[in-house]
Amino acid sequence: MDADAVKAHVAAVQRDGYTIIEDAFDAVLADGLRADLDRLEAELGVVPAGNDFEGARTLRIYNLLVHGVLYEQIPLLDTVLPVVEGVLDPGCLISSLSSIVICPEEKAQPIHADDILIPLAKPHAPIVCNTMWAVTDFTDANGATRLVPGSHLRENPEYGGDYETVPAEMGTGSVLVWDGALWHGGGANRTTERRYGIAMNYCAGFIRQQENQQLGIPADLVRRFPARLQQLVGYDVYRGLIGHIDKQRPLDLLMNTDPSEAMVWDG
Repeated sequence: MDADAVKAHVAAVQRDGYTIIEDAFDAVLADGLRADLDRLEAELGVVPAGNDFEGARTLRIYNLLVHGVLYEQIPLLDTVLPVVEGVLDPGCLISSLSSIVICPEEKAQPIHADDILIPLAKPHAPIVCNTMWAVTDFTDANGATRLVPGSHLRENPEYGGDYETVPAEMGTGSVLVWDGALWHGGGANRTTERRYGIAMNYCAGFIRQQENQQLGIPADLVRRFPARLQQLVGYDVYRGLIGHIDKQRPLDLLMNTDPSEAMVWDG
């Protein structure tokens, strides 16, 4: 994605709270993801959580980075990550990576903000930037994410309140990107087909990740990740300070290498 396109998408997130990147990934990846999610569902015995937030007919698989190399390319996609970095900054982290498959007869998810549990007065600068990957088409009928445009500039919604929303309809291969303060929720699926999505969520480098990446992903697996993915899961330091271990980057300790960057005190 060129610099002008990145700027336009970042500006849309700043203005409206969200943007849609069309044709962000190809049909081969979409087909592969859909097939592998079906495999994991069967192997892991995945069933709906049954609570109000996660849904009674929605299937979710968390911590996808431990389930194969197919998922390792998702956080790094060059049609999406630069937009996220523009909303947050290049020191951002993976907050969580999960699948959300909305099955027929699922009702709409309560409207909420993804940063609602973080005790900061609103509006505030973006601290969470989340993305939803359309592994199948997202339509108003099959559960496309419902959005309240501009609500990222307001205080938190009343959880589950009745709000006027618009559906983030998009074709397979598109990615919805939004400020974590935006009011939104998964839609109701009134069709006979499943709606497959991947929730690739990021947070600022100074915010605690939703999923604990350091314990959730085996160290031996992280050692073979590409360098940028190692940074994104949290093995670097933010601005030369946050996340250090005895004035060293966790990545240097993980890889048993000499310190490669100065800490803030040494600048």
